[in-house]
Amino acid sequence: MKKRSGVKKPVWVFVITLSAVVLAGLLVIAAVKFYLKPYVFGREGREEENEAKNQTAHVEDSPSFWENVPDGQEVMAQAATPEPSRYGKELADVEYRKANRIYAWEADREEEVTLGFVGDILLDDEYAIMANLLRRGGTINDGISDGMLLELQGVDILIANNEFPFTDRGVPTEGKTFTFRADTKTAAYLHDIGVDAAVLANNHIYDFGETGLLDTLDTLSGAGIPYVGAGRDLSEASAPIYYIVNDMKIALVAATQIERLENPDTKGATETSPGVFRCLDPEKLCETVSRAKENSDFVIVYIHWGTENVTEPDWAQLDQAPKIAEAGADLIIGDHPHCLQGITYAGDTPVFYSLGNFWFNSKTVDTGMVKVTLNMEGIKSLQFVPALQSDCKVDLVYGAEKERILNQMRALSPQVVIDQEGYVSKP
Repeated sequence: MKKRSGVKKPVWVFVITLSAVVLAGLLVIAAVKFYLKPYVFGREGREEENEAKNQTAHVEDSPSFWENVPDGQEVMAQAATPEPSRYGKELADVEYRKANRIYAWEADREEEVTLGFVGDILLDDEYAIMANLLRRGGTINDGISDGMLLELQGVDILIANNEFPFTDRGVPTEGKTFTFRADTKTAAYLHDIGVDAAVLANNHIYDFGETGLLDTLDTLSGAGIPYVGAGRDLSEASAPIYYIVNDMKIALVAATQIERLENPDTKGATETSPGVFRCLDPEKLCETVSRAKENSDFVIVYIHWGTENVTEPDWAQLDQAPKIAEAGADLIIGDHPHCLQGITYAGDTPVFYSLGNFWFNSKTVDTGMVKVTLNMEGIKSLQFVPALQSDCKVDLVYGAEKERILNQMRALSPQVVIDQEGYVSKP
C-alpha cells in the first residue's frame, strides 16, 4: 500500500502546481484588463462600457421620465435660459411703466388671465347703499353676499364703474337733481370688493366740480387703485391703462358720451383742464383705441352710453359699437342705463350694451358680472354671471332666479347663444 501511494504522489503535486499557475495567470490578465482598460481602449472602450451599463439598467428598471432627461449640465443650461418675455424691457423699466400707466400683474394661472366687469357702484353715505351698509355693521359682507364676493375676488382683474367722486370738499353742481360724493376713506371698500381698476368716465364723477374730480384722482392713487376715463387734462383722461400679465398686454380704455350736450355738467377734459374723456363724437376714442391696439394684445373699451331705464340700445350705441370694434377693440362693455341691456357681436368683438346697476341704490334690479378668460389666442370664454340687487345688497342668484335672469338676457340678445351657466357664444 505504501509503495502504490508513493507512485501517485508526484502526479498529484504536478496537477496542483499547474492549476495554481493557470489561476495566477488568469488573475494577472484580469487585473491588467481592469486597470488598463480606460487607457488601452480609450473613448470606444468607455462608450461600450456605458452602453452595457445602460442596457443593464434598462433591463433592471422600468422605463421612466429620467431616461429622457439630459445630463446635469444640460439641465442647468436650460434652466438658466428661459423663454424670453416679449415685454421684458417694459417690465424692467419702472419709470417707463409709470409714465405710460403700465402695471405688472400676476394671474392665478400661467397661460391665461380672467377679467371681471361690473356696472355702477355708489358709496355716498347720504344715499341708501352706504347708509344701509353702515346701519348693518359696515363690513363689505353687509352689502355684498359671500357668494358674490367669491366671484368678484376670484378673477385676476376686476373693473367697476365708480359712479361718484371721492371728496370731502367742493360744491355740488348747480341745478343737478342727483349729486353724489363719498368720503375719501371709503376707497377701502373698493379693495374689499376686489376692484383693480376704477372707471371714471361717467356723468357723476364731476358732481362736485373740478375739486371733487381732482380729489378722486388723488384718493385712488393713494389707495393704489388704477383709474381710467378722467384726468387732469385730456392726455391723462384719454390714456389707456395697461396690464402686463402672463406675457400678454391688455389695454383698458374708458369714455363717456353722457351728457349729449355741447356744454355738459360733467366737463370734458381739455388740453389744459381736468375732466372726463368724452366720445359723443367717437373720432378721438377710435384714434385712442387704434393706438392702444398697436401697443397691446387685447383692447377693452368700457363706455358710458345709452338711455336710462331703457333695455334696448339707442341709436348712438348702435352707431358707435361697430366703429369702436373696427378701430381695434376686442371687447366692449357698456353701462349708464341703470338696467341690463343685451349682448351682441360687432364683427368678432363681443358687445355688452349695459351692465346696469351693480351696487347702487335701494331698487330691486337684475344685475350681473361679466367674466372673460383670455389666453394668447384671444378670448377663451365669455360668461354672464347673473345677480340681483335688492334691499341695498347684491346677491349671486341660483336655480329658478338664475334661469329667469338668463332668459331675460336671451330675450335681449337674439344674436348670441347663452347657455345654462351664462356662457356666451355666436350661434
